[in-house]
Amino acid sequence: MSKTDAVALTADLIRCPSVTPEEGGALVLLENLLSEAGFECARVDREGISNLFARWGEKGHVRSFGFNGHTDVVPVGDEAAWSVDPFGAEIKDGIMFGRGATDMKSGVAAFVAAAIDFVKETPPDGAVMLTITGDEEGDALDGTTALLDYMERMGERMSVCLVGEPTCPNEMGDMMKIGRRGSLTAWFTFTGVQGHSAYPHRAKNPLPAMADLMNRLATHELDSGNAHFDASTLAIVTMDTGNPATNVIPAQCRATVNIRFNDMHSGDTLTAWLNDLSTLVSEETGVSIDLEVKVSGESFITPPGQLSDLVAAAVESETGRRPELSTSGGTSDARFVKNHCPVVEFGLVGKTMHQVDENVPVAQIEQLKAIYARILRDYFA
Repeated sequence: MSKTDAVALTADLIRCPSVTPEEGGALVLLENLLSEAGFECARVDREGISNLFARWGEKGHVRSFGFNGHTDVVPVGDEAAWSVDPFGAEIKDGIMFGRGATDMKSGVAAFVAAAIDFVKETPPDGAVMLTITGDEEGDALDGTTALLDYMERMGERMSVCLVGEPTCPNEMGDMMKIGRRGSLTAWFTFTGVQGHSAYPHRAKNPLPAMADLMNRLATHELDSGNAHFDASTLAIVTMDTGNPATNVIPAQCRATVNIRFNDMHSGDTLTAWLNDLSTLVSEETGVSIDLEVKVSGESFITPPGQLSDLVAAAVESETGRRPELSTSGGTSDARFVKNHCPVVEFGLVGKTMHQVDENVPVAQIEQLKAIYARILRDYFA
């Protein structure tokens, strides 16, 4: 029986120009391939975003293993800075180049190839489900969330799920994710009274209020971390007045902060803290402070146990390394999947993701497919 070539599939996916929110042919390619292999497929498109659900096995089976990933990619940036065609999937000295090579068309190709070969060779007593989105690199409002909404409506359920994002910082197999920090962005607008800088008593300068509040936020220790998470962090990402004049006190200025928080906080508790501190500074300075908050995702953890042990054992068998269990890094679609079932993440070394000349060693794609195949065999054994 012929094997599914994960390297060739990665190349085919890279050649699909699927920059968010364009589908670019990637999901059409995967749907055709999976349908031919006996998977029941459904397109779950929403608000112009393309998504694919695929299941092998009976619907509603009590035992099911899921993979989640995305085929959309970030823009190439300055194409002239690339040494190769960003969508050419060129291989040089055993390394494949192209946008999405690392993040994460190779990961999708590896778990699709592993799943197809597994159900053909050793049909399991259970179901294998694949949820593949075209909206991970965008706002993520109609990607994995749309797939999970569809599954809820249709009575589809994964028992556990593995997200194939790049997780290894240096060497293949050195890290897997069992959780992620939450992310919150807060936009502050400070409004005073414009005036002449020679007569500051006739104005109400919003800049000292902004400086005061930003200093209080930046110097506040949110926490010192815990057993599974590093300390939460707050970063001031911009402070703007848009005032070109040197003799005018502006009426308004703005600032933005981003908080990456662990499970000692929630979006609601942090929002309440920001509101309280803004109110305090406003009362002290007489400057109006308006606050807008967006929580991109709450923190979560899948406690070490059967799922993480299963994945770690497979990684160690194929790489010789026992992966560190980590919650570091940014957000991923695991933040949505965790509301559906236990979820962990494991994938390639992510050093070149989003960079010019993004690339992946061909051997790593093959190794990742072998890891995913072993996980499936061990889960259904």
